[in-house]
Amino acid sequence: MISCESPRFSPHGDSQEITYLSYNRGIPRVFLFNIDTGQQEVLGDFPGMTFAPRFSPDGNRVIMSMAIEGKTDIWTLDLRTRQATRITNSPAIDTSPSYSPDGKQIVFNSDRGGTQQLYTMNADGSDIKRISYSGTARYGTPVWSPRGDLIAFTKLEGGQFFIGVMRPDGSGERLLTQAFLVEAPTWAPNGRVLMYFRQQPSDSKGRGGSVRLYSIDLTGYNEREVITPQDASDPAWSPLIP
Repeated sequence: MISCESPRFSPHGDSQEITYLSYNRGIPRVFLFNIDTGQQEVLGDFPGMTFAPRFSPDGNRVIMSMAIEGKTDIWTLDLRTRQATRITNSPAIDTSPSYSPDGKQIVFNSDRGGTQQLYTMNADGSDIKRISYSGTARYGTPVWSPRGDLIAFTKLEGGQFFIGVMRPDGSGERLLTQAFLVEAPTWAPNGRVLMYFRQQPSDSKGRGGSVRLYSIDLTGYNEREVITPQDASDPAWSPLIP
């Protein structure tokens, strides 16, 4: 069975395209899949691994991480020309990029400061700024709200995982939920509800149990399980479909 992870919808509600990560032949590759036609293709024949894909707000590019010769940087791929452009150039691991809704900025996580933290930059890779500061905590999987006012993230501190939000400048951090493992936040199109997956330990040794989807609003209340037939993870909310 081929493993597929981190599916992301195109922002064009009528295009019905998804980009995702697949371990086809054991190598992580980013694919593009058309729901209507069933056609799928690997995005670029690159020498290294590709992962963490997301569409740009206009749907014309996919931004992702690429690992080449021990370096993991953020790249964009123009879906019309198939031209790849490197956005970051650092010895650190730069990954999990997400565009602001106007396409002018990108949030990502990186260990360039020694620990995994959140950073923003302009869409061309300039003006990189760290925005997460909380003791020894590590931050990851940032996602820009469709309203542009908040960034959702996963936080690991004191052996617990949290889902939270902060403003794009790093201020106003609020933690909405915590558990043995909560991960992969995704925004509803209205920018006021998050979905994510939760795993609870199944035994006294802390080994993981079932994995379920949950949603929560920005007040930190109304947390609800999203019922699925089996275990589920890596949710992605589609745009409003006309």
